[in-house]
Amino acid sequence: VQLQASGGGLVQAGGSLRLSCAAIGGTFRDYVVGWFRQAPGKGREFVAAIRWNSRHTYYADSVKGRFITSRDNANKSVNLEMNSLKPEDSGVYYCNARRLAVDYWGQGTLVTVSS
Repeated sequence: VQLQASGGGLVQAGGSLRLSCAAIGGTFRDYVVGWFRQAPGKGREFVAAIRWNSRHTYYADSVKGRFITSRDNANKSVNLEMNSLKPEDSGVYYCNARRLAVDYWGQGTLVTVSS
């Protein structure tokens, strides 16, 4: 499956953004779809994930209570609603789809949170 991420941008601290990861040429059925981010000079870190079939979600401690990931059946996509954004949330956000231990990555989308 090919992934297309969208929705990044510039926002002030305390604001909100919504990212979307679309499945191109396929569906997310049987996949775990996740979000990772990478700040300048740092490694890629896990942010959130959702099991498409069960809608079970997982979150990094740093975003619990602020970020919500969900599936959008109509658009064959996964959304990441980011609220109460902090400058430390800035970075390139990547969507990932995993099935049977195989990872697929989308291109990153830049999120910049100004203080």
